[in-house]
Amino acid sequence: MRLRLSDQPLFLVLVAAAAASMFAPALMALSIEEFLTARSFFYAGIIGIVATWMIALARGNRSWTGRNADLVGILSLLAAYILIPAYLAIPFHESLRSTSFLNAYVEMISALTTTGAPLFEPGRLNPALELWRAQVGWMGGLMIWVAAAAVLAPLNLGGFEVTLAAAPGSFEGETDRFRRADILRRVLRGTAQLGPTYIFLTAVLWVLLLVNGDDAFVALCHAMSTMATSGISPVGGLPDGASGIPGEMVIFLFLIFALSRVSFSSDTSVSRFGLHLDPELRMGALIVVGVPVLLFLRHWIAAFEVDEGENLWLGLRALWGALFTVMSFLTTTGFESAEWDTARSWSGLGTPGMILMGLAIMGGGVATTAGGVKLMRVFALYLNGLQEMQRLVHPSAVSGIGVVARRIGRQGAYHAWVFFMLFAMSLAALMMLLALSGQNFEDSTVLAVSALTTTGPLLTLASETPIDLAGLGLGGKLVFAGGMVLGRLELLAFIALLNPDLWRD
Repeated sequence: MRLRLSDQPLFLVLVAAAAASMFAPALMALSIEEFLTARSFFYAGIIGIVATWMIALARGNRSWTGRNADLVGILSLLAAYILIPAYLAIPFHESLRSTSFLNAYVEMISALTTTGAPLFEPGRLNPALELWRAQVGWMGGLMIWVAAAAVLAPLNLGGFEVTLAAAPGSFEGETDRFRRADILRRVLRGTAQLGPTYIFLTAVLWVLLLVNGDDAFVALCHAMSTMATSGISPVGGLPDGASGIPGEMVIFLFLIFALSRVSFSSDTSVSRFGLHLDPELRMGALIVVGVPVLLFLRHWIAAFEVDEGENLWLGLRALWGALFTVMSFLTTTGFESAEWDTARSWSGLGTPGMILMGLAIMGGGVATTAGGVKLMRVFALYLNGLQEMQRLVHPSAVSGIGVVARRIGRQGAYHAWVFFMLFAMSLAALMMLLALSGQNFEDSTVLAVSALTTTGPLLTLASETPIDLAGLGLGGKLVFAGGMVLGRLELLAFIALLNPDLWRD
């Protein structure tokens, strides 16, 4: 019997893809003579492929066409973030053997949701396991890239509720046909369109990091973590790498792809107006330039009190450290610049972690790998506030909204405000659950923001004392894992499941 991929459930295809991906760390472990790790990943991959193949044979060619594609898509995505990490954690746990399965499971959720929360100290994992962490994060970035167009956009979720005009395929006149298509066909089409771009950009960044001094393994992990905005590093971060400031400059350029979907795809109607008119890129540029300048001035004024105000070179290094770190946390990547601490030594002042948490909450672009509230929603609220202030001065004035603002729907600001309130409620609920599990107020705040914005490095940079995620109790780890899934899918996706119309064929 001949099986067709288009007739299989999306979740089964995702499990098969996860199984096939295990051969990469198996080969890596074999090359460095980590035979236990190689066997664990090889056997887990073989078992996964055989199991999915047998299930596909048992199902036959029963097509899923005609079922509610939107419901199947969102349930498949939810199951992928909850169940697939358990499968991904099996070879990881068998290879490490010095940790619990729960820790391995939380680690895989952290990687797949592109959170990158540091559960294990640098040097504890062998290179094959470090590659697996970065690879899972990279696959999670590609999955959310594709899912944004194939699953969330047809339901007006993930930021598309703010503007319907920018939904993928809308300007091609294919929206209705796209929504009627089977969910797997949507995913395969999105993968065919975005997958080559994702792989090409990762490869280019890898080569550029190699040219700037990183070894092949570290450069590959940092390239995958940059494109996925996971912030996973096998050496503990960019300061411990060999590429230095030139490598940070290269990564900075590639982080632009997390500010707006227009920067890497032309499947939205706003792409016809050009990058310079994209509101997300404009808002991101304003934040990336404005916040470091304010920090620089703050440190520069304080530097005169310690007789360092005339040290121009030290000041420029401090400015670059602030510029890169702000860009990194705005895109929820979480890489820290090697010069981030230069400002402290320059002026004697520390930089509060509250700024980093605020940047992560704002987040990157809609339908990118970045988490957070999203720049489009922030822009919608800003635009609404500006219009209200203009009405106070000129109540009877009539004016156009401009080309840039046309991406915002009529009810865009209202939807953005509703989401912001839901985000605040989710943050408060997550903080309460973490406090009940034994965490103090400061740690609960950092953990909740880190989970909901999918910015794991906040655990080490946003508080005075780094938070030991592995030291949390059973309840704390499960709450944090649930928060990461909630932050990746957003609360609106869960609320959509309560809609009775979604469950009707």
